[in-house]
Amino acid sequence: MKCPFCSTFNTRVIDSRLNQTGEITRRRRECLHCGGRLTTYERIEEQMPAVIKKDGRREDFNSRKILDGIQKACQKREVTIAQMEQIVQDLERKIQAMGLKEIPSRALGQVVMKALHRLDKVAYIRFASVYRDFRDVEDFVAELRGSQGELLVLEEEDDATENLKFPFIEDSAPEAPKRL
Repeated sequence: MKCPFCSTFNTRVIDSRLNQTGEITRRRRECLHCGGRLTTYERIEEQMPAVIKKDGRREDFNSRKILDGIQKACQKREVTIAQMEQIVQDLERKIQAMGLKEIPSRALGQVVMKALHRLDKVAYIRFASVYRDFRDVEDFVAELRGSQGELLVLEEEDDATENLKFPFIEDSAPEAPKRL
């Protein structure tokens, strides 16, 4: 491991600990050359599916892009970074459990919207306004009305995104929100 202080590659591990879920190892290291201390985190690099964008392009799954979108939606809201990161971690776990090679970006957006709807209604509306690409004020107002007291069905089945079952998602344009 390269020392960030003196750039030598001679460090030793002082302490190793697993996080609560056992998925990440935190290691405290010490540089044998300058004595500087640093922390590293290790986790298994898991193969994530390619994301199919609206225009049909495919790109690598990037959890940082999802977290950035959630952070923008949650600006100046009482949502912690830990809560936002938890949404992304839950999404990653669900996707990995499915073992898919490709996943539509629509499906990812729907799962994030559902998590934000439970967490913070304003953040949900902000995220939905970008994700759903509202055409006019009426679309936006319809979404606002739907989030006040009534949970919108984000697709045909409300529980489908809970278990991340994607067979119901077609390659057509997004539907207008439906109410329960």
